[in-house]
Amino acid sequence: MFYRLAKLYSLLLCTTLFMYGAFAQKKIIIRPVEINDVLINPGMGLTTFQMFNGDNLAFHDVLNDADINAFGKASEQANKNHPVTSIAYFRIQWRLIEPEQGKYRWDFIDALLNIAHKRKQTLMLRISPYRSDDDEAPQDVPDWYRKMVGPNTKFATPKWLVDPEDARYAKYFGAMIRALGQRYDGHPDLESIDASIIGSAGEGGGTELLLPQTMQNLMDPYIETFKKTPLISLLHGKKHIEYLKLNAKAPIGWRQDCLGDLGYWAATQNGWTHMFDYYPQTIVEYNMQDAWKKAPVSFEICGFFDTWDTEEKYSDDQVKYIIDQSLKWHMSSFNGKSSAIPKKWNPMIDDWLKKMGYRFVLRRFSYPSTINQNGKISFESWWENKGVAPCYKDYQFAVRLKNDTYSQVFITHSKVKEWLPGDNMYDDAVYPGQLPAGEYELQVAIVDDQLLEPKINLAIKGKLADGWYSMGKISITANKP
Repeated sequence: MFYRLAKLYSLLLCTTLFMYGAFAQKKIIIRPVEINDVLINPGMGLTTFQMFNGDNLAFHDVLNDADINAFGKASEQANKNHPVTSIAYFRIQWRLIEPEQGKYRWDFIDALLNIAHKRKQTLMLRISPYRSDDDEAPQDVPDWYRKMVGPNTKFATPKWLVDPEDARYAKYFGAMIRALGQRYDGHPDLESIDASIIGSAGEGGGTELLLPQTMQNLMDPYIETFKKTPLISLLHGKKHIEYLKLNAKAPIGWRQDCLGDLGYWAATQNGWTHMFDYYPQTIVEYNMQDAWKKAPVSFEICGFFDTWDTEEKYSDDQVKYIIDQSLKWHMSSFNGKSSAIPKKWNPMIDDWLKKMGYRFVLRRFSYPSTINQNGKISFESWWENKGVAPCYKDYQFAVRLKNDTYSQVFITHSKVKEWLPGDNMYDDAVYPGQLPAGEYELQVAIVDDQLLEPKINLAIKGKLADGWYSMGKISITANKP
């Protein structure tokens, strides 16, 4: 009796183990290998300034009279002592875009967008009303507008070349911004609009002096016409930012000038610096600490990378402090003015680029080894975002099944924009439908949901020539009659 019970128990145990083994074999678990490369991805990293990858032109702060033929001519896209970037940041004067009242140079912006696309970049754009600096020749408003309002006089701040309280200013500058938005909002090659309303180079000098209605009249053209392309705004004037946050149709990002100012003007301004006395205080005062979760944060360098070394004589520890603070503020992009990076700092800059913006590591991906036709591929995925910000693009996680005969892409319901720094779990399923029976390679990518092309480089091994990542094999079996 005991023998028979032991034999039965042994048989049941073997059967259970067999069933468990069969079940386990049906689920493939992939743990991709992480890589440590610097990745060039959309909407993040360093930018080129007033030029595209490979142009290597002389520094020019705001384009006043520009020959479009100067850009995009280099056969190589390498930047001299500066990384290749995914963003080209351009600042253009109003007078260049609207040389005659109501006649806009869209051909110039069209050409910039076309070059950006060819250079695998997107265009971050600011149209400045004028430039007025004590140490440079002023770059005025359009001639037709100057004729309309008369000669320049002394205003509330030397940063103004015309009176922003004159109703004609908001009317005509605003009309140009509305026309810009109506033509370009949502353009796939337009990264963001750097909203400017007044001040030298459009940097907001004197915003706090504006009457509330004037400030609103100047901001409304941006927020009423740019509903798809992100707006970023300088943190200049608390009421200005509050109005944007309350009325914009989409989340508002922000940018700041002069990252790296540890004492440029300290000797004449009672020790005041951007890094110690402006950035942290303003971010908190304006209640913008969490803006990065929905919209991008961008900074611009104070001086140049090489002058940090030769003139400011920053130590490695000081450069690291600047980098660490920018990451604490969740920066996605940085305009270093296309300046040359001293070779000794390249390792620090590379490490910076691995943390700036987003960096997706697919840690674990599981799926069934076999499904029937009309069945579903249920998958589980664990992603780690090792950057300091999300991706702000409307990209989607996709699965592709491919063999020598067939290839089909399946879009998931993922919300990649919500993958904040840290761990993100995403489980879903796709349905291959009547895809013919056979063995397929299962591949994954984060894609443009219109073109269905991979857009983001992942920090893992296994990237194929066309940007997809192989996870392994899957079999589709024919349904039995």
